[in-house]
Amino acid sequence: MAGSAHKLPHTWILLGLVLGATLGSLVNYVTTPVDPLGDAGRMTAAAAFGPSVVLSKPAPPTWVEWVVKNVTKPLGDVFMNLLFLAIIPLVFASLVVGVTRLGGMGNVGRVGVKTVGYFLVTTLFAAVIGLTLVNVIRPGDSLPAEEKERLMARYGKEAGEKLEKRTPFGVETFVNIVPKNPLEAFLKKDMLAVIFTSILFGIALTQIEPGKAARIVELLEGVNQVTEWVIRLAMRIAPLGVFMLIFSTTALFGYKLLLALLAFVLTVLGGLAIHMFVVLPLLVAVFGGMNPIVFYSKIIPTLATAFSTSSSSATLPTAIQNAEDDLKVPRPIAQFVLPLSASMNHNGTALFESVVVLFLVQVFGVTLSIEQQIVVLILCVLTATGMAGVPGGSLPLIGLVLETATDNKVPGSAIALILGVDRILDMCRTTVNVAADMTTAVFVARTERGRELVGEPGA
Repeated sequence: MAGSAHKLPHTWILLGLVLGATLGSLVNYVTTPVDPLGDAGRMTAAAAFGPSVVLSKPAPPTWVEWVVKNVTKPLGDVFMNLLFLAIIPLVFASLVVGVTRLGGMGNVGRVGVKTVGYFLVTTLFAAVIGLTLVNVIRPGDSLPAEEKERLMARYGKEAGEKLEKRTPFGVETFVNIVPKNPLEAFLKKDMLAVIFTSILFGIALTQIEPGKAARIVELLEGVNQVTEWVIRLAMRIAPLGVFMLIFSTTALFGYKLLLALLAFVLTVLGGLAIHMFVVLPLLVAVFGGMNPIVFYSKIIPTLATAFSTSSSSATLPTAIQNAEDDLKVPRPIAQFVLPLSASMNHNGTALFESVVVLFLVQVFGVTLSIEQQIVVLILCVLTATGMAGVPGGSLPLIGLVLETATDNKVPGSAIALILGVDRILDMCRTTVNVAADMTTAVFVARTERGRELVGEPGA
């Protein structure tokens, strides 16, 4: 990989995160009027006069909302857009080059089966952890009815907009993996279709005349270098971008939103911590043959990038170089496994989805049988595997799982209850996603050790 994509100002990024959260919470605390009723008074008044009369709590002044809407959030969005500008060409070029370097279809098939099999096992582990914790802790039982109504009123419109963006999940999802129009798939960021097209293109290059294939591979390597440069440029402004994004959330909602959803937030973070610091280290030690402490110490740059961007895809250049330089993963494997992982391996997302679905089911007083929870488990694994590696990419899918598992007893729009805390949880689950990606690369590299992987296109 050209350049030094992973040598980024991570301490500055984390500083931007801390300052943004602190300043935003301070602005919210100072500018939001004191609630004359308080939570206890609000509950009493709601019982006497009806919840619709008294559930509206004091909000930040309009100038704060104006600053967020017209200054801080747009600046944060520019940073994220610059990151995503290069993602599709990067995934395509990396996968094609990775396939050609693996050599023939036998190598691609063998490595691909190991990679996807590992994805499914680790994602299943994560979803089981989430379902177990949410059944034991039952965070949905602790959310007061008035908080539910307030959150639905505040985030209902945004939830509706996110649900409109979802696509039906079923047989058609798998049919569409083979795109009728690859360019349309690229435009829509349909990652499964992009992956299929990339792998097919790479295999085709190994079957044509070597001289012609080599010129195309050289061009795609140039595309890789260009996209990496664009992402490095974006990461130069990452501290400011992260500051703006976090400030925008905390200035409007402050820390009180976290307190209202504390049980839910702690359940998610607890599950992610178990997967990150118990399950993945065991997998690295047993299947990757690496000391977990050494492993985590070497991937700090990748984890910091994932946490600050909330995007597996945006972390890809850092992850590939980190794997090659520090974990000593062979380049053909890194360029094949990690783009595939960024697009399909979402352990933290599967865990998050399972907790959210059961949390909302509990909030709405619905009971799911063991059979229905198994359906939730399967849907969480499948949807997490097929989602795009972008911030908030799982939310429309959660609405779909929710409606399917509860027979529409809980509306998809109920995701409004957790939108306010999604940003910080997105950062945490993306970090787990990317850590799992790196364990995949280590596992595959170990199992392929000693094999000749680098083949000339067309050989």
